[in-house]
Order: sequence, then C-alpha cells, then structure tokens
Amino acid sequence: MRMMRYLIATGWLTVLFWQCNPAPGSQSDVAQEIVDRAIAEMGGSLLDTAVISFDFRDRSYRYERTGGLFAYHRIFIDTTSQDTLLDILTNEYLKRWINGEEADITAERRQAFSNSVNSVIYFALLPYGLNDPAVIKSYEGEVEIKDKRYHQVRVSFQEEGGGVDYEDNFLYWFDPADASMDYLAYDYITDGGGVRFREAFNPRIVGGVTFQDYYNYKPADPTVKLDDMLAAFQDDQLTLLSNIELKNIQVINE
Repeated sequence: MRMMRYLIATGWLTVLFWQCNPAPGSQSDVAQEIVDRAIAEMGGSLLDTAVISFDFRDRSYRYERTGGLFAYHRIFIDTTSQDTLLDILTNEYLKRWINGEEADITAERRQAFSNSVNSVIYFALLPYGLNDPAVIKSYEGEVEIKDKRYHQVRVSFQEEGGGVDYEDNFLYWFDPADASMDYLAYDYITDGGGVRFREAFNPRIVGGVTFQDYYNYKPADPTVKLDDMLAAFQDDQLTLLSNIELKNIQVINE
C-alpha cells in the first residue's frame, strides 16, 4: 500500500512537472508539443470533419473541412444596396454571389474578400490553425501575466503556403495547467500595418469544441512593437478597440 501511494504521488508530480516544464527539446519541438496539447484540449480533432456555423457582427459564417479540403461561407446583407451577398472560399477559388447570381469581380476584390473570410475563420478557431504546414513555431519560455505563468510561443509563416499575410508575426500565451490559449498578440502590414493584443473571455464548449471571445486592444503609442505589447498590456498602455464575439455557434460532427 505504501508503495502504491508512492507511485500515485510520483505520477502526480510528473504531471505537475510536465505542465510547468515541457519536455526538453528544440524550441520548435517544445512549441509543437504545447500547440498539440492546446489543440487537443479545445477539441481540435473534431474540426477535421465538423461543420461549424456562427455569426460575427452582422455576418454569418459556415466552416466545412474534410482532410485538406475546405469551404468557408460568408453571407450578409449589404446595408447600402440591401443585396444579399454570399462569398464562398475554397482551396481553389473565391466566388461571390449577389442575390443568388454569381458576380464578376476583379482580382483585387477577390483577394480582399478571400483575406477577410479566411481571417475571421482563422481567429474564430484558434489555436486549431497553428498546425498548418506554413506555420513556423518557436518556444520562448515562461512569462507571468496577471500573477499566472504562461508558455510563450512565437509564430511566423513560410512564404510558400503562408498566404498574402505571410509576413505577419504572432505571439501566443498558453496556460500550462489546462493548455488554454488566454492571450495573443500580432503585427500586420496590410491596411497601413499595426499591432494588436487580444485577451480571451467567455470560453464555452459547443459540440465538443471550445470557443472563446476576445477583448481586442491596440497601443496608445503607434510606435509600440509586437515584442512590447505584453508589457504595454500589463502597464495599462493599451486601448480597448473592440470586442470579438461569436454568436449562435452550431457544431455538427459528421
């Protein structure tokens, strides 16, 4: 009995040690281990085949994926013309329908619509997308945020397969205890460029998948860089720009 208690206690200590200290390895290996656990904990395996729909602001989105093939839908009413607009983004194309008829759009607008649809889906399903082939991950140790320890993981993208935003850079912070992704920050160069910081709130499980909303912050000082965003957040130097909230989430597991 004493030996059994010893083994149980040793097992718990091992789990606790792993939560706070990922297994030794390269920075990319450790980052991969952290991301894999986060995706597993949020129900990411279901996203390989699930159909998901949700509303974001005044638009409705639908996500479908089977293996490496995907189809993302966005439908909304144009407030100026009152037309019903439907965008469908797949591995092969972006098409827009206006009141049920396929529209002839320029390459520039096609790219803009693709970027906006993909961006909403990407952020809505984080951290699921962090294992895409173009993602480059690196572990940067532990940091403290609001009196809790977090694993910090940096993400960049290969040019091939990284999309038009491949030059964007991200920082993610994962709770070692439950693998939740509670904070993220990123820089971007489109639309004049800038940096953002997001703090997760309202986590909930729908159909076996964890979704969460975010407080979206920008720096009061426009010269603040990505690596300074966490310090700016902790020093109350960020301005709340918006709330990122998903509504009417439905998950169909196929």
